[in-house]
Amino acid sequence: MVIKKIFEIEKKPQKGLMIFEWVVMGYALVTLLFIFFTYTKSVHPEAMIFARVRLVALTLAMWLVYRFLPCRFTKLARVALQLILLAEWYPDTYELNRVLPNLDHVFASAEQSLMGFQPALVFHQAMPWPWFSELMDMSYVSYYPLMALVILFYFFYRYNDFEKASVVLVSSFFIYYLIFDFIPVTGPQFYYKVAGLDNIAHGIFPNVHDYFYSHQDVLVSPGWKDGFFYDLVTDAHKAGERPTAAFPSSHVGVTMIVALLAWHSKNRKLFFTVLPFLILMCFSTVYIQAHYAIDVFAGLITGIIMYAALIRVKIKAK
Repeated sequence: MVIKKIFEIEKKPQKGLMIFEWVVMGYALVTLLFIFFTYTKSVHPEAMIFARVRLVALTLAMWLVYRFLPCRFTKLARVALQLILLAEWYPDTYELNRVLPNLDHVFASAEQSLMGFQPALVFHQAMPWPWFSELMDMSYVSYYPLMALVILFYFFYRYNDFEKASVVLVSSFFIYYLIFDFIPVTGPQFYYKVAGLDNIAHGIFPNVHDYFYSHQDVLVSPGWKDGFFYDLVTDAHKAGERPTAAFPSSHVGVTMIVALLAWHSKNRKLFFTVLPFLILMCFSTVYIQAHYAIDVFAGLITGIIMYAALIRVKIKAK
């Protein structure tokens, strides 16, 4: 019965793009204009332009699939496609912001002024135990599974709110990406490497200017190097990590949004499944040196603001 409903042809299929697909189009256009303005400074402008053509074409192609077969399954496929393509949009933020002067020295200095030390430098040193390292790495890699869990819950159990949940989740990513495009902060794992750990330990934060325009040096991820989840984190970093997207922490911000969507679903089991991962995510991003502590606070605040704004978006009744 459930399978039949998933593939049942909708009587009044949605004709146009869904709101989050318009957000993708808007992001592609805004960043395309940025590429044109910085064309002579960009490293791979032609490749970035072609990537936008390809990603927009994929979005339109999936919309056409839905138009030919308008059912819940193809609508889910449209959402899944955008979540999958986030992995391609992410490194693109580095290609855009590398033409701007790096700001890590500003954020590391602010961290020092507020905290009196660098949490990303001392956290893993204070708690080096294998079980704790694995707990941190496990929570960090829970990012995408948590999103999939909540989106699929809405799809199967709260379908009337499925599109709204998708709008909130996907749109928030592109808002974060837009911030990353114009605020070039790499995070401790990149900045500490070039600044020097001795300088960082003594509260010295040199301005590295445009160093990351042509370099991607990174510290080895701290933690228990024989751990299963440690390997998952390092493999993910090797596959797609770039010196970009540190402020605010989208890992924390999006996990906050996922937790709020879980609360909005009125399913307490779902919410209390997500909540521990949100708490752990706040610590894990600093532990593995992906973020400064101020990135975490900014992630929590921006996550709440984005959720509050996007959950109010009106979805046309079907």
